[in-house]
Amino acid sequence: MLVRIFECFYYRERALPVFVFVEKGRRLLQDMGFINIKNPGVVEQQIQAVAEPLIDSLGLELVHIECVVHNRQKFVRVYMDKSKGVGLDDCVAVSRELGDLIDIHIENIGPYRLEVSSPGPNRPLKKKADFIRFQGERIKIETHEVVEGRKKFTGILEKTNDDSVTIAVDGRSFDILGTNIMRAILAGQ
Repeated sequence: MLVRIFECFYYRERALPVFVFVEKGRRLLQDMGFINIKNPGVVEQQIQAVAEPLIDSLGLELVHIECVVHNRQKFVRVYMDKSKGVGLDDCVAVSRELGDLIDIHIENIGPYRLEVSSPGPNRPLKKKADFIRFQGERIKIETHEVVEGRKKFTGILEKTNDDSVTIAVDGRSFDILGTNIMRAILAGQ
């Protein structure tokens, strides 16, 4: 049986929430607590609440949601993925239904432009499951704190541990704590 415990740890004088699961005395980090990324805003959280069930029901994975304003126009960008890649039909299906769901369930969003797409070759890695899935792939990592004299790493993701990842850069391995990761993306070849 799993029991969820809410904890906070402090990073740069800021409380960051972590959900910990305890099973038979073992502690397992929940996916979203693995790396220390910026928490989504209220609107992104509301969109995620309506988008995730829809996207899951279509056999897709929700990767990332962002709301940005550019030239006085609000954009809601939804990135999704699946093992064989996202096609145009997937984007059209999600776009049609998600636009209606947002209009019905999210008050005061105002006018917006919905963009639904694949995350592309620079897919963000945000959950522990992402790091496990893309083991052996080329990635880029930026850290909050300096690790052995650097904060940016581009190399091959060697392995994912309970609370860290190991990346090989120029024949040298670096072990980086998940909570020290500010940003991680696939880097392609």
